[in-house]
Amino acid sequence: MNVITKTVQLPDGRTITIETGKVAKQTDGSVMLRMNNTVLLATVCAAKDAVPGTDFMPLQVDYREQYAAAGRFPGGFTKREGKPSDNEILTSRLVDRVLRPLFPADYHAEVFVNVMLLSADGVDQPDALAGFAASAALACSDIPFECPISEVRVARVEGEYVVNPTTEQMKLADMDIMVGASAENIMMVEGEMKEVTEQDLLNALKTAMNAIKPMCEMQAELSKELGKDIKREFCHEINDDTLRELVRKECYEKAYEVVGQALEKHARAEAFEQIVADFKEKYFAENEIADDAEVSKEDVEAMIDKYYHDVERDAMRRCILDEGKRLDGRKTDEIRPIWCEVSTLPMPHGSSIFTRGETQSLTTCTLGTKLDEKLVDDVLDKSYMRFLLHYNFPPFCTGEAKAQRGVGRREIGHGHLAWRALKDQIPADYPYTVRLVSQIMESNGSSSMATVCAGTLALLDAGVPMKKPVSGIAMGLIKNPGEDKYAVLSDILGDEDHLGDMDFKTTGTRDGLTATQMDIKCDGLSFEILEKALMQAKAGREHILGKMNETMSEPREELKPQVPRIEQFDIPKEFIGAVIGPGGKIIQQMQEDSGATITIDEIDGKGVVQVSAPNKESINAAISKIRAIVAVPEVGEVYEGTVRSIMPYGCFVEILPGKDGLLHISEIDWKRLETVEEAGIKEGDKITVKLLEIDPKTGKYKLSHRCLIPKPEGYVERERRPRPERGERGERRQRPERGDKGERGERGEQHHQPKFNELRQERGNDMFDPTEEREPRGFSDILDNKDF
Repeated sequence: MNVITKTVQLPDGRTITIETGKVAKQTDGSVMLRMNNTVLLATVCAAKDAVPGTDFMPLQVDYREQYAAAGRFPGGFTKREGKPSDNEILTSRLVDRVLRPLFPADYHAEVFVNVMLLSADGVDQPDALAGFAASAALACSDIPFECPISEVRVARVEGEYVVNPTTEQMKLADMDIMVGASAENIMMVEGEMKEVTEQDLLNALKTAMNAIKPMCEMQAELSKELGKDIKREFCHEINDDTLRELVRKECYEKAYEVVGQALEKHARAEAFEQIVADFKEKYFAENEIADDAEVSKEDVEAMIDKYYHDVERDAMRRCILDEGKRLDGRKTDEIRPIWCEVSTLPMPHGSSIFTRGETQSLTTCTLGTKLDEKLVDDVLDKSYMRFLLHYNFPPFCTGEAKAQRGVGRREIGHGHLAWRALKDQIPADYPYTVRLVSQIMESNGSSSMATVCAGTLALLDAGVPMKKPVSGIAMGLIKNPGEDKYAVLSDILGDEDHLGDMDFKTTGTRDGLTATQMDIKCDGLSFEILEKALMQAKAGREHILGKMNETMSEPREELKPQVPRIEQFDIPKEFIGAVIGPGGKIIQQMQEDSGATITIDEIDGKGVVQVSAPNKESINAAISKIRAIVAVPEVGEVYEGTVRSIMPYGCFVEILPGKDGLLHISEIDWKRLETVEEAGIKEGDKITVKLLEIDPKTGKYKLSHRCLIPKPEGYVERERRPRPERGERGERRQRPERGDKGERGERGEQHHQPKFNELRQERGNDMFDPTEEREPRGFSDILDNKDF
């Protein structure tokens, strides 16, 4: 084996090792990447030829995590890994977005990049290493690829920027940014922030670039050492330069004219299509293609479509750069018209419509209980989510006539960005589980940012006490290679995204950024341009936020009638078991009796109880039962108790749930009772009692009913006979030594036995209070009882 190992160092001294030549040797390229105990395998395979008719880059990136990597069994019945989780899909997208622009524009062979997590201890985060591993695998292959890239995570921890922070460090971070870049240019940015400034984001990007550059240089060395710096030859396109020039000559002016007409989306698309249709009709009328010709008519049509796409792109870009005029007639920093409303739908707990130009989101908000939380069961994350955001992009929103299938990677990615934008604005102690669902009704540019705005309004309409409203905007860029002139576009259209050089989304409150996502398609994007884009985006967000505030700026004061009511309170940790009961018996009974839903969790050394129900009466009934269980009896308090059992010496009364005390027969009434039944007391009866005493040793409760009823006239309390003082003991007689044990003889006469028998006959089993703690006493002490 020809095993080659390369190592690169992070700014804090930690190292990342790339090894190739040991495993997966039948691939076009494979590497094992290791950082401490985290190990990734990345492989890449590419088809030798393109599928005929393919005019795009058929790249597929698949990131997967093995549960064995963390020493865990997968959940579910099958106990094996299934479809990719949202986290795996999001990581795959992060890698894809950096790699895709770096394949040659005319390379159309299918390429499959697979990254697999093989070992992880939960300290280092593997998603930050996946892009590095994927690029290294490409560097070890002869697949055509422009240059190596890498990805790093940058967090700001206690004011310091940290590259690839640990899981523990992330708990203290106010910024979480993933950056993908080559040695010279940033290609992709995605992350979330806690209302940081634009300058803070720029500093994070600079930190990332400093760390990525040596990673890219190391890959270039590895590729050269393996002899893979010379890439394979390919020919996946048929081109005709004469036809290219003819398309430009015949169609450019017409396309430029359409660009300047500021048509709406579908009218503009039809106008562009008519131009190319007219050209094809004229061309084929003048140039007949024989059936046995080397290049078929279908090939010529494909070339015309491709060349005309370039004409459209150039016409749009020149109109913006030369005239400052965009496809819909706006200025570069102008926002499309906005209208929005809340309570659009009658039954959802909150709803809104946000419309910006030809992009529209109808978003609903649902408030649920703790039972509605989502269980996240990933390889390195087992937790619960209390804020969910789902984004749907049905085909009708762009006028397409096709069926809606399952959720795609794009929908998961867009929804995740909106979720990141909003999640920190919901208070941590908010008792409800919150779900937003964004249905895109129309789309022509940045439906994810429309989701953020509509989501904010739906939350406010539902009465969620957001810390601050959040708005979002997508920015574009037009910059031709070799030209100093450029244009930053606010609130881009779909065509401006497709034909432009950047899609830069930012979300934030009035005080700072909360999330960002950026894809860059051009080379040489300077920090000067990025700063201009960020500041122009800030002005756009503030404008949009102002329009939203005109519709609704504060949370609804009262929840809508259909929203389940929730009360949350804390109880001492030691009472959690008492509330739940054996096998959940007590909590289930309380739910059945009250009609409320009760959940209880131990958090930070205390029990957090959540009670929910459709009405206040059910909640109050459940809370009163819980309060009774966790209440601590106090001496001197009067309780309405329930007789649980009758004994010869008294009865046991439950004064609070699970807390019984002894009501001695002498404390039932002022008159002397021979039996408890004589007082008319039976099991299940309600009786009012006063707590006289809590035994400091045993914690037993001594109750009295007698003290709560009037004392009979002329009643005289029997005086207790004074107990004689006991003198000091003399010396104890020594007992004679015992011999071998034999049969015992008869006991000698016991002096007090007749008196004792007489006492027992008179008092029965009521001679002693079995709950009373006392020192051992002799028989003569018993006879000194007050009754004698």
